[in-house]
Amino acid sequence: MLASKRRALAGTLSGGQQQILEIAMALLLHPTLLLIDEPSLGLDPRMVETVFGTIEAINRAGTAVLMVEQNAVQALGISHRGFVLELGRNRFEGSGQDLLANPDVRAHYLGG
Repeated sequence: MLASKRRALAGTLSGGQQQILEIAMALLLHPTLLLIDEPSLGLDPRMVETVFGTIEAINRAGTAVLMVEQNAVQALGISHRGFVLELGRNRFEGSGQDLLANPDVRAHYLGG
C-alpha cells in the first residue's frame, strides 16, 4: 500500500496512509502486543476498511492487538473479545460477535 510513497515525507501522506505507517513503525519492534487508539479517527470509509484489514492481518500473524475504538461495529466485527465501557466501567463483555448480537448492546450503543 505504501510502496509507491516510500520517498514521501510522512506529513504528505493521507490520514489512512499515516495510520498504516504508524502501525508499520510499531511492528518494527516485533511486539507481542500492539496497542492501538482510535485507528479510524478522521478516515474516509475506504481507508477505514484498509486500516482494519491491516489490524486483522497483524493479529492473524500472531501479534495480540488491544484497540480502543469509537467505531464499535467495525471493531467488534474483527475482535475476538470486546468490552463496552460506560463512564469508565465495564458494562458488557464477550466475543465481538456476541456483543454485536446482544440486543442491549445494539439498542444502547450501536444505534438499534
